[in-house]
Amino acid sequence: MMTAPKPSYSCACFYTDNIFIQEFHVHVRYTGEQQFRRDYERVLSSQGCRTSEQFRNVLETESFLAAEFLTAVKYSKSPQANVEGLLHHLHSITDKRIYRLPVFIPEFCAKLVEELENFERSDLPKGRPNTMNNYGILLNELGFVDALTAPLCEKYIEPLTSLLFPDWGGGCLDSHRAFVVKYALQEDLDLSCHYDNAEVTLNVSLGKEFTDGNLYFSDMKEVPVNERTYAEVEHITGQGILHRGQHVHGALPISSGERWNLILWMRASDVRNKCCPMCDNEPVLVKTLGDGDGFTSVREDREQTVDICTLT
Repeated sequence: MMTAPKPSYSCACFYTDNIFIQEFHVHVRYTGEQQFRRDYERVLSSQGCRTSEQFRNVLETESFLAAEFLTAVKYSKSPQANVEGLLHHLHSITDKRIYRLPVFIPEFCAKLVEELENFERSDLPKGRPNTMNNYGILLNELGFVDALTAPLCEKYIEPLTSLLFPDWGGGCLDSHRAFVVKYALQEDLDLSCHYDNAEVTLNVSLGKEFTDGNLYFSDMKEVPVNERTYAEVEHITGQGILHRGQHVHGALPISSGERWNLILWMRASDVRNKCCPMCDNEPVLVKTLGDGDGFTSVREDREQTVDICTLT
């Protein structure tokens, strides 16, 4: 008799131990402010962290996130924030409302890929990340949604998207799908032209070593094919590309190595409840197991689970 496979877990130390504070070049463990002050206040002082403001900044910093990313988020949360000011913290790619910015530090990318490779080598069952990619990992299978991607979307990314994409639900994102895709020789080399089942997408390059494989973007899906223009975007480890989900894009083939990317499809039920982004019609909702596709159905008791749109 075959036994059911055991669930996969990650050690909690992934989020608490061996955290690198780049500004002061020290690795720390963090389980709470009292513990952190007791264990590291004197060590950090010897490294130049001597004022109460500097120490508070360390406490408020998520050390796996790039400093430039945190600066952009901090600006987006400020009372005077506007899209023009935010653009000083981002790199705009042509005039297509595509934005690049650092998200993760390289050390975190390497550590995350190592965790993903360990899971990939295991005998545990694995789902495909989507209908186009054959190789990759759904992050909910690793338990990374509640611990990593949900806080990342809610606390950090939504302040940015609320300014950049207010017309696409950027300020009311309420669900997401998180997965990693892998490209390698003898596996998936490229990705055909498509658009995402999302209002806003974040695509972060995690490495590893590879050549070629650039992303390319044309225009929004309603633009006729013969009127579209294209722009290539290079992958840079730790940096993310923010774009509207309905922006047609693809990936050119790699010619060597392996490429891993973290993808966040972020959804706004206020937007998709009116029009399904995949069929462009009012959604016909059916119940589904799991998290669904970000649609909601509000009944008299205002209590309803997430459903999906029926696609043929």
